[in-house]
Amino acid sequence: MSDQRFIIEMGMGNDQYGQDYTKAAARAIEDAIRHSAIPMFSALGIDPAQMRVKVTVGVQEPDKVDCDALAAKLPRGKATVSAVFGGLNVTNPDDGNVVVIASAAVEAFLPKRAEAS
Repeated sequence: MSDQRFIIEMGMGNDQYGQDYTKAAARAIEDAIRHSAIPMFSALGIDPAQMRVKVTVGVQEPDKVDCDALAAKLPRGKATVSAVFGGLNVTNPDDGNVVVIASAAVEAFLPKRAEAS
């Protein structure tokens, strides 16, 4: 590709009672980007729409993640979300409740800039 990664953030999220993989993934993505600010867009005059955002979420049941809904919630850039096997399910031995834990990697890419000569 002709673009270059300039950010990678990691996060973790969970759904404690609903076994909702999309909710856990959304919380992991939010955790990854919640503390990020990217002042370079205004500082360098770059349109944030040029940014490509690639999100990978890991959960025990990837087919239960609504990747399109998650991509639609990302605030900037052209986003894609994919779900892969990962994360963790933890069962409470007392009541059988399953806590779904998701991990997320959020990567941001911009087109390579011509080097100054």
